[in-house]
Amino acid sequence: MDLKILKGISEKREKDLQKAGINSVEELIKFFPRNYLDLTKKTKLSDCYHNDIALTVCKIISMPRMLPSKRGQNYLKVLCEQDGEPFSAIWFNQPYVKNYLKCDEEYLFYGRIQNKFSGITMINPVFEKTENNLRLKGILPVYSISGKLTQKVIKDAVVSALEKIEIESIIPRELERKYSLFPLDKAYKNIHNPDNMQALTEAAKRIAVEEYFMLICSFKIFKGGRNSIRINRYTCGKEKLDNFINGFPFKLTDGQNTTLEEIYSDLMSPLKMNRLLQGDVGSGKTAVAMSAIFIAVSSGYQAAMLAPTEVLAYQNYLLLKEFFKGYEVIFLSGSTPTKEKKEIKEKLKNGKIDIICGTHAILQQDVEFHNLSMCICDEQQRFGVSQRSSLSEKGESVDILVMSATPIPRTLSLILYGDLDISTIPDKPEGRSEIKTVIVPEFKKEKMFAYIEEEVKKGRQVYFVCPKIEDDEEGSVLSVEEAYKELTSKLPSLKFELLHGRMKDKKKQEIMQGFKNKEIDCLISTTVIEVGIDVKNATIMVIFGAERFGLSQLHQLRGRVGRGNDQSYCFLLADLEAEKANERLTLFKSTSDGFKIAEYDYALRGSGDFLGTRQSGRFLSEIKNLKYTSTEIFLAKKLADETFDTVTDLSRIKKMAVKKYERLKDIVLN
Repeated sequence: MDLKILKGISEKREKDLQKAGINSVEELIKFFPRNYLDLTKKTKLSDCYHNDIALTVCKIISMPRMLPSKRGQNYLKVLCEQDGEPFSAIWFNQPYVKNYLKCDEEYLFYGRIQNKFSGITMINPVFEKTENNLRLKGILPVYSISGKLTQKVIKDAVVSALEKIEIESIIPRELERKYSLFPLDKAYKNIHNPDNMQALTEAAKRIAVEEYFMLICSFKIFKGGRNSIRINRYTCGKEKLDNFINGFPFKLTDGQNTTLEEIYSDLMSPLKMNRLLQGDVGSGKTAVAMSAIFIAVSSGYQAAMLAPTEVLAYQNYLLLKEFFKGYEVIFLSGSTPTKEKKEIKEKLKNGKIDIICGTHAILQQDVEFHNLSMCICDEQQRFGVSQRSSLSEKGESVDILVMSATPIPRTLSLILYGDLDISTIPDKPEGRSEIKTVIVPEFKKEKMFAYIEEEVKKGRQVYFVCPKIEDDEEGSVLSVEEAYKELTSKLPSLKFELLHGRMKDKKKQEIMQGFKNKEIDCLISTTVIEVGIDVKNATIMVIFGAERFGLSQLHQLRGRVGRGNDQSYCFLLADLEAEKANERLTLFKSTSDGFKIAEYDYALRGSGDFLGTRQSGRFLSEIKNLKYTSTEIFLAKKLADETFDTVTDLSRIKKMAVKKYERLKDIVLN
């Protein structure tokens, strides 16, 4: 349904919405708020944690003053009072605010609390006089907006859309009645304009059930409709495979051997392989993947290995070159020179390349294979189902092995990877020492720096990770740029280098290679190093603003060290006053089991936050902001199972699946 039918949506406004990824009325009502302002409760600021968001009634007790910031720009500061207790309010880049504030007047303030500016401070609060409170009441949705869009524009457009569109559940009516499901149209109204928090919770749960139902049904259709008969016949016997494995400089663990047996059984069966290989950080998934590649190339077929970043892809390429000396191994990425790309594509098509390793560049339409039979997708959580499908379409009946080092709760894996069989490596190679995790309070930073300096003098290397690239006015968390200034000042004898996502791939690759070659002592980075980076000499990981990361992401970062035989450390610098930060980080410190951490992270953050788009591709991108529990996911699975067991006509669900998940079109429609 066209956006222009909505009240107040001009051609210009329609373009603004399209820039935000909203192209239809249907997409608009699924543009769910990223957060809500609960203005039904007022808070005492002295009871708040650092970084909490609060609504409070206060009185202005000093005239607003413009003050210089450390960047030379001005900010506005005013002294306030709540029940006799003073606090400050600060506005960055909003000088006009001073025209709306008066001494001895009472206001409602709503904003984020900081405890880093000599007492309690509220940052950039929105405000209104208590005597004419029109905006700061009820529960207000907050949308992710950019450009010229405003919260009011989105909210008004959504209200108009909900009046125009008819929302009907895809779940069979008899099952809706049987399980007393909340009406879907009311759920959409409540998610955008809830009367209370209970209505909001119920709406999120109902929409989650609907979306997961569609996802699981689509997987069922996908598994039932795909051409799963094996065409490629592998001639690699177990003795030949064992000879290849014996070339590794280590012995496979029991978990690796079990997984390899499952893969070998798949490849010798009459059906093609579609398997997820789950393993904790450092469990040895790559060795298993290389063994699968060997089965393919030793049988005369081609293999492809896809990675989400050029740094990881090139690292995999070097590893493949080392273990496949008798085969032609090529690297392909977006930064590969045009002439070289053309030559690679020609050789690949003619069968002169056995193994290609690279980034999304392999997925381009003009990349053709001679006889591709094996596809490895490294760090599966960074790819969607559609991307691995497009890779499998580059050959006939291609076997797929996708790998993930980000554990997800075991209870969810069968649903989220419903189109895949699952293998798990539960153990780690022998000789790996436990990484010691230490929470470092501010007053112990100097001691940590002294220890790091001594370790580097012994020949060790260090990662420093920050949540953001640049400094900002609020200065609430250390950036890569600030960290570089501080660390080069504190540790002038050490050689530092910066690494972050805005750099060109070639530059990132050069820096990582320099780090691996020990030309760099310390790497200051964002989470660009989160996946797959393997530098055995790096034994220390320092994470600034650790409370800002999810526990599973912290686990991934911690896994960048401890990859050799030397004792490794992970130092967490965190604001322990932030709500639940101490509890979360203490749990993280107590275990190195990624699956336990995932279960805890999931329970703490909920499905919408925990999964998002990273864990489930683009299928669940619409509900990533919703809060719900695993109960809704299992209800959706139960509904889908009953639907496929009892409903004879699935044409409506198939059409919805095709419409929603474009990649299923050729598979579902006969």
